[in-house]
Amino acid sequence: MTQSSLLERWLAEESEIAARLDAGPGPGLARPEQLEGKSGLETMQMMLAAEIPYAAIAKTLDFTIIEVAPGVAIFQGQPLPQHLNPLGTIHGGWVATMLDSALGCSVHTMMPPGRGYTTVELSVNYVKGLTPRVPRVRAEGKVIHCGRQLATAEARLVGPDGTLYAHATTTCLVFEMPKR
Repeated sequence: MTQSSLLERWLAEESEIAARLDAGPGPGLARPEQLEGKSGLETMQMMLAAEIPYAAIAKTLDFTIIEVAPGVAIFQGQPLPQHLNPLGTIHGGWVATMLDSALGCSVHTMMPPGRGYTTVELSVNYVKGLTPRVPRVRAEGKVIHCGRQLATAEARLVGPDGTLYAHATTTCLVFEMPKR
């Protein structure tokens, strides 16, 4: 697949998903009763289907959830001028947030009902400067290990031409969710 046809596919997927998310409840928090008895994967699928709200940070920072599967989460974002740092490249916090979202949501897909997680370590390696000239990037997160107490995952931030801009790993603490 050529770079331009891959970008066209990415943009078409994003447009379809954004239209669905915009028609749904929008950004916010799901009500506890909407999540009760649901696995992390079911929750993420409900979010992607616009049956429950999606995370407001995605709206704030101009990125979109694209795909979820067991142990996988993919986000797509558009690096824009409002994400620039004073040196003229996309701020590392924007990159880290996209990667953290892919990492955390990939772990989330592995949670059985009643289990949760929180990030205890995030390590990001920036390997190439990102500018608004890059039309889109994808953060692709994959679980490496998910146990009763710890989960680890890795993610890569890539452009449609395959350029790697950053990669990251996380360690998450897994725990029983408190009863409401």
